[in-house]
Amino acid sequence: MPTRKTSRKPPTADEIAEMASRGEDVSAYFTNKFTLVRPGCRVNVGLTVGMLLEIDRRAARLNVSRQAVIKGLLRQALDEGQARRTRSKKAS
Repeated sequence: MPTRKTSRKPPTADEIAEMASRGEDVSAYFTNKFTLVRPGCRVNVGLTVGMLLEIDRRAARLNVSRQAVIKGLLRQALDEGQARRTRSKKAS
């Protein structure tokens, strides 16, 4: 008779929490490799209709949200500004 391999699914977060509540060792489920994600801050920004249309076109072309486009463009502008300041300090 052939032996059947049974693959056990890893426990869900709730199951791990229950195990920890019972005092069981759950350290095997954690790698201690994590990235700290700081909470964001909401900001209201007034944009012209033309700017929104341009952002929406880009979002549709990239198949991402409007917010993702705005964050990406803002990050790019901040990085370019930082690079420009760094280059001007080196030239001085």
